[in-house]
Amino acid sequence: MLEVFLTEERKRFRQEARDLVKSIPRQLILDMDADKIEFPHEFVGEAGRRNLLGIRFPGKYGGRDLKWVDEIIEIG
Repeated sequence: MLEVFLTEERKRFRQEARDLVKSIPRQLILDMDADKIEFPHEFVGEAGRRNLLGIRFPGKYGGRDLKWVDEIIEIG
């Protein structure tokens, strides 16, 4: 992704998502990529604790009021 198009806020958000992935054991990530497991509790739980699930939902429902672009940044 071209850095020039990202606001500082979106760069921080992208770093949050990267930090999540770095906090999960490598083998768990590899197993998810290989379709050996789906939605492991450890990963989903940590994403929830970091408020990285449902990011496009309104804040009043526990989301972050973000846009679809932010969701792409998160999974990218």
